[in-house]
Amino acid sequence: MIDTPESTHPGRWWHAIEDGARIQCDLCPRDCKLHAGQRGACFVRMNQEGSMQLTTWGRSSGFCIDPVEKKPLNHFYPGSSILSFGTAGCNLACKFCQNWDISKSRDMDRLMDSATPEMIAAAAVRYGARSVAYTYNDPVVFAEYAIDTAAACRARGIFNVAVTAGYIHAEPRREFFSAMDAANVDLKGFTDAFYLKQCGAHLQPVLDTLAWIHHESGCWLEITTLLIPGLNDSDEELKSLTAWVARELGPDVPLHFTAFHPDWKMENIPPTPAATLQRARRIGLDSGLHHVYTGNVHDANGGTTSCPHCNKALIVRDWYEIRSYELAADGCCPGCGTVLAGRFGAFGKPFGAHRIPVHLAPA
Repeated sequence: MIDTPESTHPGRWWHAIEDGARIQCDLCPRDCKLHAGQRGACFVRMNQEGSMQLTTWGRSSGFCIDPVEKKPLNHFYPGSSILSFGTAGCNLACKFCQNWDISKSRDMDRLMDSATPEMIAAAAVRYGARSVAYTYNDPVVFAEYAIDTAAACRARGIFNVAVTAGYIHAEPRREFFSAMDAANVDLKGFTDAFYLKQCGAHLQPVLDTLAWIHHESGCWLEITTLLIPGLNDSDEELKSLTAWVARELGPDVPLHFTAFHPDWKMENIPPTPAATLQRARRIGLDSGLHHVYTGNVHDANGGTTSCPHCNKALIVRDWYEIRSYELAADGCCPGCGTVLAGRFGAFGKPFGAHRIPVHLAPA
């Protein structure tokens, strides 16, 4: 597909290189240097006649109403529904990508749904979604579109959620996460060797993003690590990862360990055993973390939110289903009065585990 000015949108966070022939993308640590007509590693940001253009603004791979627990977020308005969408492209090259048909797509014709930020916000209201999630592929690569949509959503009282790998430079990071109300950041592993070999990236920028979100923004943070047998699931690495979270972010940041299934370039690796997730959860709890969850498996213990003070089961889950909910509307444990970390409100009927594909139409 040949891009035309009508199918692109001005991009931000770039500068002209002194040689006059290229521009540099300043969005993420890849620092792609682009000749005219050339695309970055993400494929969706390009040099068009000497300026940065985003080729996916206003275009989506599809929209769906999901449970917020699917993001996964367990401490952000549990039981609520969320309007999810993505575009195409990614700035990482994870060999285990579970959404590779979207994130690795080079076919812009996959982006069948067109929607302005105002259309997305209106759709969230129409379908009763409490939030909009920027997900499926990494929203960092369509940051301008996400930020514009977040502003339209906030104007209608809709929250914004980023599901991201957090691979982004400091200046755009500040603007991007300031537009978000919650984020789930994928911490892929806890060695630079893993990031370099399996993702084509580096660990430290992700750690910087996690620390900035938690300490410098008003964005609620949860973390997910997909455990891949033999690659990032050793006791040593899990102890290092959970100790870092406890030390640098504190014990109240929820950490999700989720199960890998064979996909993309790792079809030869078996699925993650449930026992591995339970072992990781125990390591996290032993490191002092209050909220460690298992995901992509049926595990009521690993899905339950408990009071960190009296250990009362406050929210019992099985995968994305909420089986019981005893947390007060103000987020307090009814047993001992401890305030649970997160964002909570009045709890009604949970949305449940189903997902509903939707097509947007002008408001």
